Amino acid sequence: MTIRRLLLVAGLAAGLAAPMPGNAADGPLAQTRATLEQTRVIIDRDTTHDRKLAELAALLAGFLDTDTMGKTALDKHWGAFTAAQQREFLVLFRELFQRTYVQKLLLFERPDFGFVGEDLQGQDQARVDTTIITPRDDFAVTYRMRRQGTRWLATDIQIEDLSLTTNFRRQMDRLLTSGSPADLLDRMRRKYGPNGQGGDEP
Repeated sequence: MTIRRLLLVAGLAAGLAAPMPGNAADGPLAQTRATLEQTRVIIDRDTTHDRKLAELAALLAGFLDTDTMGKTALDKHWGAFTAAQQREFLVLFRELFQRTYVQKLLLFERPDFGFVGEDLQGQDQARVDTTIITPRDDFAVTYRMRRQGTRWLATDIQIEDLSLTTNFRRQMDRLLTSGSPADLLDRMRRKYGPNGQGGDEP
C-alpha cells in the first residue's frame, strides 16, 4: 500500500468517528473536534487491538452517514437493486468502513489533528476543514456534513484532492458494469459479512 493510500485510508477512519454527546448549537466543527479527540484517546489506550477496533466501531455509529454514502456510491445502479438487496448493501457498506478503514487508522502512530474552521451552508449543510498531523507531514481533511436533529453526520470526506464517496462510486460502477447486484453483494458478503476477512476495497 502506498503512503498516500495509507494516509487516505487512515484519514477516512479518523473522520468517521462519532461525536461526543452534544446539541446542534455546538456546531459541526465542535462535534468533529470532540470526535477526533476521542478517536485519539482510543488509539492511545493501553488495550488490545481488537478492543480498540470495537470501541472505534461503536464510536462511528453516530456520526458517519453510511446510508447516504452507500447510496451515493451506487449512484445510477441503486435502482437495479431490489429493496432487500438495498438494505443488505447498506449494512455491508457500513462494515466496509468499520472493518477495513478503521483498522488502518491504527497504523498511524499517535496522530494529531488540527482544526481550521467550518463553513455553514444554510441550516442543515456544512463543511469542516481539518488537518491530520503526523511526524512527517500535514494533510488537509475536509468533512461534508449534514444536520440530523441535534447531530451532524458526515456524508463525504475529502483527503487533499480525493473525495472518498467519488472513489467508492468509481469502484462500484466498475464492479456493477461487469457484474450484477447479486455478484457485488456476494463479493461484499464474503469480505464484510460475519465471517468475512475485510480488505481495502469492495
